[in-house]
Amino acid sequence: MTSFDGAVLCGGESRRMGSDKALVEIDGTAMAARVATGLRDGGASAVTAVGGDSGALTRLGLEFVPDRWPGEGPLGGLVSALGAGGRAEIVVVLSCDLLHPDPAEIRRLVRRLEACEADAVVSRLDDRAQWLHGAWRRRVAGVLEDVFASGERSLFGAVSGLEVDFVTAEQAASYADADTPADLPDPG
Repeated sequence: MTSFDGAVLCGGESRRMGSDKALVEIDGTAMAARVATGLRDGGASAVTAVGGDSGALTRLGLEFVPDRWPGEGPLGGLVSALGAGGRAEIVVVLSCDLLHPDPAEIRRLVRRLEACEADAVVSRLDDRAQWLHGAWRRRVAGVLEDVFASGERSLFGAVSGLEVDFVTAEQAASYADADTPADLPDPG
């Protein structure tokens, strides 16, 4: 498998959660750190946290990359992640609020992208694209930045000029996320 980098998007406002989702702990580990571990276990050479609380994320042991457009939505975070100067051609970008990031699913995304000429491979769950659960070729950073600069903020709209391949989720649990406190597992 080709070397790839990982990026954990941590810049959202977390309004529905009521506190910074990236820092919410599950079983004593912040969600952003759980996702970073999933990326590393999946084979990522380097993992960065994109956006969010730089001090708190670096205290978790994560390399921090600022979101170049904080408050402008996930497209800005994706562009920031792809332009973050890593070494690998492929970047797996995941949201910080995944409850059970699955290293096998991460490897499957990368292998699928290696096997095709697409610009990205994105997971699909229940016929819905999971734009923040995908493997992206770093080469599309400039294209996405231009689309962003034109005013587009929708991930769906931004990728309309790209070749995107989709994989159907094999393990639905690995795509579960936590948007509100009720989505969190019982500490039980």
